[in-house]
Formats: sequence, C-alpha cells, structure tokens
Amino acid sequence: MSVETEEKDYTKHVEDIEIKAAYDNLIMLLEQESYEPFREEFLKLHEYEQGEFFSLLNDEDREKLYHLLSPKEVADFFDTLSISNEEMEEILTSMDARYAAQVLGAMQYDNAADIMNFLPKEVMMSFLALMKKEDREEIRILMNYEDDTAGGIMTTEFVSIDSEMTVHEAMVHLRKVAPDSETIYYLFVTDINNKLVGIISLRDLIIADEDEYIGDIMKERVISVNVADDQEQVAYMMRDYDFLAVPVLDYQEHLVGIITADDIMDVIQEEAEEDYYRLAGMSDEGSPLDDSSFTAAKKRLPWLIGLTLMGMITATMLSTFEETLEKVALLGAFIPIIGGMSGNAGTQSLAVAVRGLATGEIKRVSLLKLAIKDILTGMMTGFTCAVLLFIIITILFGQPVVGIIVSISLFVAMTFATLSGTFIPMGMSKFGIDPAVASGPFITTSNDIISLMIYFSLANALMSALL
Repeated sequence: MSVETEEKDYTKHVEDIEIKAAYDNLIMLLEQESYEPFREEFLKLHEYEQGEFFSLLNDEDREKLYHLLSPKEVADFFDTLSISNEEMEEILTSMDARYAAQVLGAMQYDNAADIMNFLPKEVMMSFLALMKKEDREEIRILMNYEDDTAGGIMTTEFVSIDSEMTVHEAMVHLRKVAPDSETIYYLFVTDINNKLVGIISLRDLIIADEDEYIGDIMKERVISVNVADDQEQVAYMMRDYDFLAVPVLDYQEHLVGIITADDIMDVIQEEAEEDYYRLAGMSDEGSPLDDSSFTAAKKRLPWLIGLTLMGMITATMLSTFEETLEKVALLGAFIPIIGGMSGNAGTQSLAVAVRGLATGEIKRVSLLKLAIKDILTGMMTGFTCAVLLFIIITILFGQPVVGIIVSISLFVAMTFATLSGTFIPMGMSKFGIDPAVASGPFITTSNDIISLMIYFSLANALMSALL
C-alpha cells in the first residue's frame, strides 16, 4: 500500500470516528433532555448525516426529535433517507398526521410523490387534505406519471424565465425563486405559452450586461425529454451529454419539470440492481435482503420451475444415449466439463450483450460484424480449451479417441454458446422483452442441451473406433 493510500484510509477512519463521536454526543444530549444544545449540534450535521443518525434512533427518541425540529428541517434529511417504502410508511403513520403532511409538503416534490404513491389510499388522501394547496397540487401532478418514466422522476422545483426579460429582471426573479428550486445552475427560457425556447447558464447570466434581453443571449438549441420517456434512456442521455439537469416537456412541448443529476444517480443504481437480479433469474421487485423466506421463494420459483422442466430435456437425452454410456463409461466423466464450459462461455457473452444493449453500443455495430466477432471469439477460446483437454485425456486415460470426441464437442459447444449468449438477448430486445431476462441460468441450461446433443452424436458416429 502506498503512503498516499495509507493517508487517505487514515483520513477516512478519522472522519468515521468523528461522526460516531458526534452521534454519541447527540444521543447523550437527547437522553439528558438538553434540547437546545442537541438542536444546535444536530443542525450542524450534513443532511445525509442527519438521516443516518435518525435511522439509529428508536421510536421514543424519534418522537422527541419531531418536537425539536420543524417539518422543513425534518424534510431536508428525509430526502436523503435510503429506506424501504414499508419503513417510510411506518415512520409517517407513527407521526401526528398534520406534522407528517407538512413534512411531505416540504420535501422535494418528486420524492414526496414517490412516497405518496406507495401509501394506502386512505392515508395518502388524509395527508393530501392536510397539505398546503400549492404543495398538494404539485405532488398530485407528479403522482399521475408512471414510476419508470421521465415524468415519474422529474421535479417541478426549477427556475424558468421569460425570453423577453432583461438580465436585471431575470436576476431579481432568480433571487425570489431560488430558495425553493432544486437547482439554479441552468435557467430554462420559455415563451408566453410556457414552451421551451432556450437555456442559459447561471454563469452566462451573471457576466451578461444588465440591459440585455434573455432572448438575445440564450442558447436556442436545447436537448429535452418527454414525460413518457423511459428513465433508463434519460439516464444514458444525461451521462452522454454530461448534464447536471435536463428539461422535461409534455406532449404539447410545454416545460413541466426537470430531471437533476442526483435523481439520475438513483435511477442508474436502480436499473443496475434490476438487471443484476434478472440476470440471476430472480424478480427485481424490492430488496431481496428485506424479503421473508416465503417471499424470496415465491420470487425465485417461477424461473427455477422453468429451468427444472428444461433440465428434464437433458435427462431425457441422457437416457436416449444410455447404451452409448454403457459401452464407453468414460464418456460420462466429461459431461460436466462440456456442459459447464459451454455455460460459462454463454454467460460471459450474455453479460457483454446485456450491457451493450443497455448502453446502446450494440445498436451501432452491424449484425454481421458482431456475429463474425463472436464466432471467432468462441472458436479461439474453444480451440484452446479443446487442445488442452485432448492432451490431458490422452496422457491420463490413454484414450486419444475419447480425447478427440470431447475436444471437438467442447470446441463446437463453446462456439455456439458464445454466439447464442449474444443473439438470444438481442432477439428478445427486438421483440420488446427486457434482454436481462435472458438470464445466466437460462443460457446455461439451453447450452447444456445443445452441447450434450453434439457430444453424444459425435460419440455415436465414432463408436466403432471406441470399441
């Protein structure tokens, strides 16, 4: 470990100790009912640290916290909480209803809308009724959009200015609305009909002459998304353009919201987790760590039952070639190697394909070029493994013919598996099916069937040389 790395680790360790000491001090102040010092020390923490501290408290101490903090102060760290919807529901319903409604109204509207959509209808309606009219209307608008769309993750707390404003008028307007906006680094310019016509950065606004008109200094080319666009597409677009925020338009091209970088970071993590669980042949709903044994089993069983039925094809195939195995028992010893290696090759190819489809890289490559590349990759890896296996079988067992059968079968099976690992998810994507569901277990099982068919067909063809 380098000196620089040791210093970084030490600094992080000190920071952790300092945070723990701060938490311990806060808990002591709370227990001693030293409420004014507690409040002063608590508000010195970053909102994330406040949320982490809140998660450590029991119900009794949380109740004390609500009496010491305003709904806005609680809302600030509620926006950072990484907890399940069930936990959030339990926390909100344990509060005084009016206080909880004020907390939700003071949160970022997009986060509040996500929470409200999960709450039982009667609880949701109660909170909405107790909110300020302005907060209620903004949250209701966001609740109408699907969760996985641009509309579902956008916020309506942004700064828009009229194209006919002067720079001075825009700065006065910015000072007025900035405290309630999620970001002010981009100012979106609209016309009299609230249609997006341009964009100007905060930097350009500051350095411009006060008498200039916004319409004269704005950038007219603006990249935007529609409220119905998939959140994953929005995430990759923001990554490619390196945006801090992107405007969201409705079907009439009115500016209705923006999506910020922090929201997109959450989307990227969510989509990555979703693809990971689907690659494992599991449901992606909720966190598996929070599931009960029954729920976990219910999520996994559909795929496992399907794979069991596919496995029966393999078993039937083995029984068909029972006579071949009786004559040359040594052939059975290499079934796991052929099946396992072809499955591994297919899964590797699958992982690359699913990522390529998600990022759009595969769409930029011709199918012929991709097929040739996969065939050559499969042939090179298959040939190398086949030669190695032939040498081992010949030396250890003195059966060069068995070595030829196993090696050729492995070569063909790995080549086919590499090709199928790419083109099966591509085919699914073309028919509108999420390619991540072409999971590792599915590829492995299907490749087992193909590789065994190749293996025993070749064994039967060379049976005379074996006996």
